[in-house]
Amino acid sequence: MDTISDEAPPPEDAADTPTPPTNEAGGAAEAAEAAGDSKRPTRVSRRAVLVGGAIGAGVGIASIPAINWLAGLASTPRRVANPGAPLALPDIQFDFGQYLASAITVDGILVRFGPVYTLFLTYQLSRTPGIRDQEVLRDALDTIERIYPFSPSGVFTVVSYGLPYFRRVGSGTNASMTDDRVASYMPRLLEDHDRYALEEAVPAPTDVAPENPEVAKATFKLPVVIEKNDVLLTLRSDSAEILDDVTNWLNGSNSLHGAQRPSPRFNGLLTLTSRRVMFNQMGMPRRVADHYSLPFARMVNPQSPMWMGFADQQVDASGPAEITTFQGNELARFTTTKRGDYFFNGSIQHLSHVILDLEQFYGGDEAGASGEPFTDRVQYMFRSSPIPSVGDKDQYINGGGPAFIANLFQGTDDAERNAAARDTFDSKPRLGHVAALQRSSRAKDGTPIHIRMDGPGYDALDVPDGSLQPKLQFTVFVPTANFFATMRRNQASPDLVEKYRVAATENGLERFITATRRQNFLVPPRARRAFPLVELT
Repeated sequence: MDTISDEAPPPEDAADTPTPPTNEAGGAAEAAEAAGDSKRPTRVSRRAVLVGGAIGAGVGIASIPAINWLAGLASTPRRVANPGAPLALPDIQFDFGQYLASAITVDGILVRFGPVYTLFLTYQLSRTPGIRDQEVLRDALDTIERIYPFSPSGVFTVVSYGLPYFRRVGSGTNASMTDDRVASYMPRLLEDHDRYALEEAVPAPTDVAPENPEVAKATFKLPVVIEKNDVLLTLRSDSAEILDDVTNWLNGSNSLHGAQRPSPRFNGLLTLTSRRVMFNQMGMPRRVADHYSLPFARMVNPQSPMWMGFADQQVDASGPAEITTFQGNELARFTTTKRGDYFFNGSIQHLSHVILDLEQFYGGDEAGASGEPFTDRVQYMFRSSPIPSVGDKDQYINGGGPAFIANLFQGTDDAERNAAARDTFDSKPRLGHVAALQRSSRAKDGTPIHIRMDGPGYDALDVPDGSLQPKLQFTVFVPTANFFATMRRNQASPDLVEKYRVAATENGLERFITATRRQNFLVPPRARRAFPLVELT
């Protein structure tokens, strides 16, 4: 993702930018063959990572591969347009559901795939924006959506704002935003009117952080950074070329969709601070793993759209857009927001950057002969009581079992039953990732109160030795920052770990993931998406 700044694009350096295969996207064998003579990235040195200690200052924007390299490993989906999609674009910015193709069934599981590519661009402001800046941004976003369809074949846009932005606009200096020019418009928690829906992200219980001195990671001993960005721009499309075109235009190309169009004049307002690429397609992680001869490649399920071998695109795993907004719906409501308020149809977007320790997750040698069997991995991901699947006779090759498994809701006490070893698969106290999240992630009728929009990445951002590593680019839309903090705390469930003496090796996915960056953003409604509150302050 290039930017709305004057920064040069990443260099075409094989050490930083993966070499794309020369053939069209295909199966594992074709991808591996295409990679035959390409320059391989150096495998991560475990000692180098262990002694790295902190995010390397030199590993930044240039360490993120250009999006085009992925195009050789992906295929363009053949989507049937949804004839029921409304002409008026949604006021809830991320309400994409009606503009995607219909859900499909894979192995009996109803799934829906979003666009193949997602770019996350974070920015800091050089000054407080004014009315003219607001008009420029509004016109730029409107122009993109006028030129390209609001669909996977075109581009989806979401703009959100961090606490630093609202402090700047309100001339505030602290997180309480006591300046009435901002505070009076900010949604507040129903349970505590002294707290706002937008609060800064906090380290999770299993993040490496001063708050968690007992936390240790086997490989990536990196402390989480709470970022201080003003703006987050999320762009999604099935086309890498369209995303390049849009970002180049925002960055000053003066050309959009093959026609000369003056780029927006931000006059140095925005400086890019990070650029993150996410991909989302069945089988793509396996193709990337094969292409780069990753040591666990043969264990990645060739159908899975996610690095860890299980699909995360189940239709019933995300709620309706309305339930994630500040005003909520009849099933759940968390803030004081009511119709007519400035941020009605707004929400909170959490963004985090996560390095995955897949060598530990899969374990063993390339054949997986001594690694983690499917029966362990499926319990880490879902639950143990009952185990969702016992997999194949061969527990290792090609994932060892199905990628598409129903994301069932078995009650808020499901995690505790697993932690207490009640009818678990092998009578061990365990915590499954999904069961732990569901302690607080759903309404009373089981409807999710979040929309996850996460997916795989593969880059060197924050890796101390600069090597390319599998990533989880994680973002989620929720009604309040406090809601997400509670959900993330339950994901680790330190209370159940202590109560039932759950071993660290049996606590879901926690030991395999290292979050290096976190931040919360406020997503305004579409009508307020261009530098909100500027016209009032």
